[in-house]
Amino acid sequence: MCYNLILFRTRLSRLRSPEQEGFSLKRTMLMPSAVRFFFLACLFLAAAPAAAEFQLPQNITRLPAPQLSASESLHFPVYPLILPNVEFWEKIYGVYSENQGVLHDRRDLRLIYGVIRLMPKDTFGAGKINEKLTEVARLHVKAMLNKFAEGGRPQTAEELRIHSLFQQKSPAAFLAAAENMRVQTGLKNRFRDGVIRSGAYMPTIKRILRTLDLPLELAYLPHVESSFNPKAHSKAGAVGLWQFTRYTGKEFMIVNELVDERYDLYVASEAAARFLKENHRQLGAWPLALTAYNHGRGGMLRAKAQWGSYPVIFANHSSQTFGFASRNFYPEFIAALRVARKLEADPALIKERPLISASLRLKGYAAAAELRQYFGVSEEEFRRLNPALMKPVLEGKKHIPIETVIHLPATHFVRERIRSMPQSLLRASQIADYVPPSPRPKPPPTKKATADSAKPQVYVVRKGDSALSVARKFGLTLDELRRANQMDRKAEMRIGQKLIIPPAKGGAASRPAKRKP
Repeated sequence: MCYNLILFRTRLSRLRSPEQEGFSLKRTMLMPSAVRFFFLACLFLAAAPAAAEFQLPQNITRLPAPQLSASESLHFPVYPLILPNVEFWEKIYGVYSENQGVLHDRRDLRLIYGVIRLMPKDTFGAGKINEKLTEVARLHVKAMLNKFAEGGRPQTAEELRIHSLFQQKSPAAFLAAAENMRVQTGLKNRFRDGVIRSGAYMPTIKRILRTLDLPLELAYLPHVESSFNPKAHSKAGAVGLWQFTRYTGKEFMIVNELVDERYDLYVASEAAARFLKENHRQLGAWPLALTAYNHGRGGMLRAKAQWGSYPVIFANHSSQTFGFASRNFYPEFIAALRVARKLEADPALIKERPLISASLRLKGYAAAAELRQYFGVSEEEFRRLNPALMKPVLEGKKHIPIETVIHLPATHFVRERIRSMPQSLLRASQIADYVPPSPRPKPPPTKKATADSAKPQVYVVRKGDSALSVARKFGLTLDELRRANQMDRKAEMRIGQKLIIPPAKGGAASRPAKRKP
């Protein structure tokens, strides 16, 4: 029924918007959850942009970008080859919202087929509904491309528009494009929120970059990595503002079950700066160094050895690991730099105040609760200022390790307390791991118990028993059971019959054998 409804609606020349369907949505709230999900899926798929009705890409060839500084043009060149990709990501960061999916070609980002209106993520069943919406739109465009590949001529306005996107109008080009589509969700709102959050971190990051004599434009890289969300987590296990994986993080920071400095703004920012500096030292150019931040230094060294410069790598390099994300990482960075600077110039956008804290390197082990009490810091604020401290430390199961840098409010009171901090707050060793006590050994059997166990036992035959199963149950052979009960060769038994179970050869009565797992 749902499928037929979709087919019917895609034949209509005009589709109603979800707002026009509002009266139906109110009634669905009274339905059971499973029925409500099915109804919503049918309803929104019926209004999906599956035919010629999903939105056209906005008619923007490029966003107005700030004038490039001498440093930016020198260190971060925008090659003509990557300009379409830069402009694509400018639209993703600055034009399209999270409720819009851009259907485009995976390799040639100039080929934008349309923009799909997605359901908000907080809508019931939005994930599955949006999957169907994108799949229907993808199949619709694929049918047109296959039609062109078979020699069909464009007839509708939409077909003419998509046909005109291709400079090379060969069957091979259309067939390749039909299998090479991708949907990119817009990030406009998320990016703007990231620019607001960046106000808290930018001064510290730029100070670290100046200290290491690195281009200040690198401070904008977290826009691509985490949108300046210090709690960001990726599916690959990368965390924090700079999205270090556990493996790479251990090269530069402490990463264990007690302290994970990937979450620490100061330590992680310095680690990222040193990592980028080493990338640049080995690769010799910032486009290659930045791509290596995503793809890995080893992979980029191999690509450079094979192809040489960044533009040639961008145009020709292909491997199982150098895919869409790696190829577009440097264009994304340039786009993020442009869009962020444009937003920063907007007087209506108010960024967060810079994060300022007083830091203290511990010269011994310390209990988090005692430090909070001494410095007059609430548990909530202590956690916020010290995101690198893990649960066992915060809950008091372990001390904060020696040489850990903790962050405290930058008040006069706290600074005075740091200067006069007593040694009694520090410990010489860590809390030992809890080792459960070993079970007490069982006492040896008494003489009476040994004598009793040497007596034969009696077993009453039950339904389903056989002589062999009874023998195995008590660890006997079939012959031993037969001899003890004067049974014939067939060893026949009847329900209720009492069998004598002889004692084991060692003197103890036989016990039911434990089954192997």
